[in-house]
Amino acid sequence: MRAIWKGALTFGLVNVPVKVYSATEDHDVSLHQVHNKDGGRIRYQRICEIDGEVVPFPDIDKAFDDGEQTVVLTKADFDSLPSEKSREIDVVEFVPTEQVDPLTFDRAYYLEPDSTSPKAYVLLRKTLEQSDRIAIVRFSLRQKTRLAALRVRGEVLVLQTLLWADEVREAAFPALDESVRISAKELEMSASLVESFSKDFDPEEFTDDYQAELRTLIEAKLEQGDAVDTSATFGEQEEAAEGGEVIDLMEALRASVERSRAAREGTDAEAEPAKEPAEKKPATKKPAAKKTAKAS
Repeated sequence: MRAIWKGALTFGLVNVPVKVYSATEDHDVSLHQVHNKDGGRIRYQRICEIDGEVVPFPDIDKAFDDGEQTVVLTKADFDSLPSEKSREIDVVEFVPTEQVDPLTFDRAYYLEPDSTSPKAYVLLRKTLEQSDRIAIVRFSLRQKTRLAALRVRGEVLVLQTLLWADEVREAAFPALDESVRISAKELEMSASLVESFSKDFDPEEFTDDYQAELRTLIEAKLEQGDAVDTSATFGEQEEAAEGGEVIDLMEALRASVERSRAAREGTDAEAEPAKEPAEKKPATKKPAAKKTAKAS
């Protein structure tokens, strides 16, 4: 990994020199645009509207236009801002972990101690671990003032940038304003469904199916050309059912619990939908109940 920023964590009079690294990376298949008629590559160029010439990136400045006037801002202008010059990650406060809404989390960065002795770094890490708190910090990166959460991941301090309060939209949906009655039985069955799916989270168990399928498709087209048979490549695919309101919520919950338990016990999970236990069992039981009643 290559450090993208160097500075120091500061809280009180304590100074912790650190290097900052991007904690995540993109593994999506890289694609570019082409003309569908002849396959020609589509490229975007930065063209000046005045002279019509292509402008090299180093010769491009930024500007603000209020509709009447335009102010051009050069790299030197941005570098002159006090916040941009700062190389400190300033701890503002320590807050309980549960008070930071995950919805506000943005980009994640690893912090590496950048001194001959990592004692101050380890001290801060252990303090955060024992107090069950995260530090709210402010710093500047790439011409922006950032708010971030400083937390612990394993043996490393992680800086997770946060969205500002006005960047998170309020959710107001009319349907949720209506009074919805949930019976105790429905809640009990729903809890049972949750329990049947409960386990410890292991991110290694999950893969990006779309990217894997895209790579398979690319390899097939490289071998067979545009005449590739996608049905032979991926098998026959069923059309996804359109979402709709569940008519019998209890029956759907009960069938879901049964299917989940069967899958956990090693039963063929794919065979369950074909048997349709949620629909056929009631139909079989009702006639039997009527016959018993007549016989008595």
